[in-house]
Amino acid sequence: MVNYQEPALDRTFAALADPTRRALIARLGAEQDVSVSELARPFTMSLPAVMKHLDVLSDAGLITRTKTGRTVTCRLSAAPMEQAMDWLSRYQRFWSEQLDRLAAFVEEESCSPSPASASGAASPPLPPGSTGPGPIRKK
Repeated sequence: MVNYQEPALDRTFAALADPTRRALIARLGAEQDVSVSELARPFTMSLPAVMKHLDVLSDAGLITRTKTGRTVTCRLSAAPMEQAMDWLSRYQRFWSEQLDRLAAFVEEESCSPSPASASGAASPPLPPGSTGPGPIRKK
């Protein structure tokens, strides 16, 4: 039986599933060594709530924390995201190939004339018991 579970990858995706944690990651991607209080400032949640989000990110290996005196600073650690991107890129190739095939099929179908639309083709006869076309309305 194939083992599809990769605990590190699972933790990475679980950590990135939350919008608050993604916002924290984005902030750390833009700035190096940001203090926890600075990271918490834009959010309308308590500092302990932000700390819990930082714990999840740290457990996933997405951030590192350093304490200098009473100040704790955070830094982005992108290695787990690289592993996630490698995993996602396999599926991106699969879907790109599928969509390329679909586009080629649609282009091929739209270029070849269908038998019903050929000019000069006669309409099929009406089934028995049906009336002819209705009156043409004038505008």
